[in-house]
Amino acid sequence: MKAFYQDFKLGIIGGGQLGRMLLQSCSNFNVTPCVLDPSEDGPCSGLATEYTKGSLLDYETVYAFGKQLDMLTIEIENVNVQALYQLEQDGVAVYPQPRVIEIIQDKRVQKKFYIDHKIPTADFVLVENRRDIEAHVDFLPAYNKLGQGGYDGGGVQKLESKKDLPLAFDDRGLLEKVVNFQAEISVIAARNNKGEIKVFPVVECVFHPTLNLVDYLISPSSLPADIQRIAEELAKRTIESLDMVGILAVEMFVTSEGEVLVNEVAPRPHNSGHQTINANDTSQYEQHLRAILGLPLGSTAITKPSVMVNLLGEEGYTGQAVYEGLEKLLAIRGSSVFLYGKRITKPFRKMGHVTVLGNDLDDLERKVRLVKEAIKVKA
Repeated sequence: MKAFYQDFKLGIIGGGQLGRMLLQSCSNFNVTPCVLDPSEDGPCSGLATEYTKGSLLDYETVYAFGKQLDMLTIEIENVNVQALYQLEQDGVAVYPQPRVIEIIQDKRVQKKFYIDHKIPTADFVLVENRRDIEAHVDFLPAYNKLGQGGYDGGGVQKLESKKDLPLAFDDRGLLEKVVNFQAEISVIAARNNKGEIKVFPVVECVFHPTLNLVDYLISPSSLPADIQRIAEELAKRTIESLDMVGILAVEMFVTSEGEVLVNEVAPRPHNSGHQTINANDTSQYEQHLRAILGLPLGSTAITKPSVMVNLLGEEGYTGQAVYEGLEKLLAIRGSSVFLYGKRITKPFRKMGHVTVLGNDLDDLERKVRLVKEAIKVKA
C-alpha cells in the first residue's frame, strides 16, 4: 500500500453528510478523497478533492469511478455491488467488502444471516407480497419491512391488525414481530484487516414518534452494566461473523425482560455515532479510516457525557434552507453545530445535528430541550 501522501486516492461512494464528515478525517491522514454522488451539489461537493456526479446504481459509472483509485468505501449501502465485486477482482481494495454490502442491502438476507449465526433478533417471517402478508395475519402486530430500498425510516410500516393490511407493501419483504422494549440502543463496532476489533460504548436512541428515525441520542447509556456488556459483545460477534473490515453500526432492542436483540446493521459511519466527534477519544470517522487502512484502532473511551440532536427540516417548509436561532443555540455551553451543506430543506429532512456536552443525564436532558427550543430549519 502507498504511504499516506496526496497520491493515495480513497473513493467514497455517496456524497451525503456521512461522506462530508468522513472527508474531514481524510485530511488528517493526508488522504486524497474522491467522491461519487448522483447530486450536482451534494454535501461533499465543495470539500472533496475530486467530485464525480453519477448514479451509484449504474454498473459502468461505479466501475469507471473505482478503477483509478487505491481503495473504495461507502457512505450508503444502495450501490451497484456487482461493480464492486469486479473492482475487487481487479485488485482495488473495497471496504466494507462487496459480499458484506450485498448481505446488508436486503433485510431478508440480513435476517437469515442472524439466524444462521445464532445472533438474537426479533421473530420474523419472509413475505413475497400483500397477499402473502394477509396469509400471516395471525402474526400481527408486526412491522412490514421492504427487503430492499428502505432508508432513514422509509420502507417500514407498522401493521397492528387486519384492518391495517391495506397499508402493507405489495412487494418482497418481511414481517417482524413487534417487540416490547425498554430501550433502543446502538453500538458501533470497528474491525481492521488484522482482525482487531473495538466497540464504542452503548448509546441510547430516542426515536421521533412518527418518522421512525432518531430524534436524539444520549451517551453514555444509563442501562445496567451487564446489559451494556451483552450489547457490546453482540456487536463484536456480529462484525466478526461478517468477517467485515470497516465500521458497523449495530442497532438493537433491549426488551422489557432485559434480552438484547439485534434489529438492523449498517456497514458505514452512522447517525448514532455523530457524537463521537466531540465526546470520544476517537471519532467513528477516524476509526473507519483506521480500520480500512489497516492501522491500529483508536481508543473509543468517552471523554464527556453528551447528547446528539438531529436537526430536521420543519414541517410545512420546502426551499432554500434558513437556520433560525443559531446564535441562541451556540450560546448553550458545550454545544457544537454541524450543518450538512444541503441547500434545500424539506419537511423532516436531516439538515444537520448538534452535539452538546454535559455533566450528567439530567443536564443532558435539559440541554436537549434547549436545543429544540433554540433552532429551527425553515425556508
